[in-house]
Amino acid sequence: MGSLSSRLVGRGVAQEPVRDCDCRKRKRSLDCQCDSDADEEQETLLNTPRRKKLKSTSKYIYQTLFLNGENSDIKICALGQEWNLHKIYLCQQSGYFSSMFSGSWKESSMNIIELEIPDHNIDTEALQVAFGSLYRDDVLIKPSQVVTILAAACMLQLDGLIQQCGETMKETIGVKTICHYYSAAGTYGLDSVKKNIACRSWCTTFIVDHTCFLLQIEKKSNLGLMKQLISSPDLFVMQVEMDVYTALKKWMFLQLVPSWNGPKKQLLTEADAWYSKRRKDLGDDITFLESEQGAPFAFVFRHLRLQYIINDLASAKIIERDAIVPSEWLTCIYKQQWFAMLRAEQDNDMGPQEINKEDFERNSMRCGRKLVKDGDYCWRWTGFNFGFDLLVTYTNRYIIFKRNTLSQPCGSSVSLQPRRNIAFRLRLVSFDNSGKVICSRTTGFQVLTLEKDQEHMVLNLDSRVLIFPLYICCNFLYTSAERRVENEGQSDNASN
Repeated sequence: MGSLSSRLVGRGVAQEPVRDCDCRKRKRSLDCQCDSDADEEQETLLNTPRRKKLKSTSKYIYQTLFLNGENSDIKICALGQEWNLHKIYLCQQSGYFSSMFSGSWKESSMNIIELEIPDHNIDTEALQVAFGSLYRDDVLIKPSQVVTILAAACMLQLDGLIQQCGETMKETIGVKTICHYYSAAGTYGLDSVKKNIACRSWCTTFIVDHTCFLLQIEKKSNLGLMKQLISSPDLFVMQVEMDVYTALKKWMFLQLVPSWNGPKKQLLTEADAWYSKRRKDLGDDITFLESEQGAPFAFVFRHLRLQYIINDLASAKIIERDAIVPSEWLTCIYKQQWFAMLRAEQDNDMGPQEINKEDFERNSMRCGRKLVKDGDYCWRWTGFNFGFDLLVTYTNRYIIFKRNTLSQPCGSSVSLQPRRNIAFRLRLVSFDNSGKVICSRTTGFQVLTLEKDQEHMVLNLDSRVLIFPLYICCNFLYTSAERRVENEGQSDNASN
């Protein structure tokens, strides 16, 4: 056998002998290429920014100066605790300490300050948060601590922390916090929070669990809150106005008998029994709100819309039986309603011609309905509504009003006028488990003209994602305001 080279030559494959210089050249070429790639990679690394997570200045200041107390020049003592702080931070952000350390106050030259805490709402945790806020940009406030922190912030005059407490309260209003927040907002001068609660939040919270709501309202200190609730046109009434009277009656009982702690289902029964005993003690000549016990609550009951309670026979009998409301109030209401019905039937009062918002909000009937799940519903709200039998239908995510006169049996006498007007506002709302509104819709204020048995679609919810249970609340005004000036002129002409 010949050599490998001779075999390759014999097969016609020519091969030149490998030279050592060629290998060295190729190696140098490869080395140069590698060096070039390495230089490019190094250049890229040098010019690519790198992020290293460093502790922020705020966190560093909070940890080092506040928590560790380094370089402290003032010690604050309160409620058995001590804080090593810094005058410059106290004076720049706290009006309380700025005044203390300026002028001729003795504390201006002291290194240890004993703080007196006159407010029982302030505790050590609240002071820890308040002092800590001087050293950081943001503060996390738990809803369970917001009132105590607000108290501390107000005492120390920390404007930024006060504002943050107010925003936290607005965002976390619920059944369990609403009364506590309302009282605190009044105590510490947060008018915006108080207005927010009074005008919006508790008007809807009331319907979720009104017994829980009633149990929270402190005696006398929140009479104003209940008065605003009862008089508000935005109050969600989930049946009819009579339910507002019933709730108010239970609330007054809870204020006068604070020791009561029975089951919620027995509250009305025991309240009625208690009022019955008071009625026997007072006799027939005086109602409960005219008595010494009931007098402080009279101005709250004044804001009941009694005209829509006495329109139902069963409700009117309960009002008379309870003898809580003074008879003079009822006499005035009976007269007012009688004339309103006469105008509707004999003076051809077609109802409101246009929206007078002030009159509507003050005099409209408030009623509501809870829809547990999606489906088809049709109902009417009970009571004599001035010859206007209104059927409300919820079907296929439409809400429809129908003026019922002939096609269906009517619950009471109805007007046969060709056209009737009705002023209304309809609202829908859904809540989460904490009672916070998560979905809402309204028609706004409207005047609707309906002919006999005519129906009208007032709200289309087909494109909306609805969450059940769904609460529907309506305000209605069936008759126009009494034309006092015109009537007085007619009377004068008749006399002449």
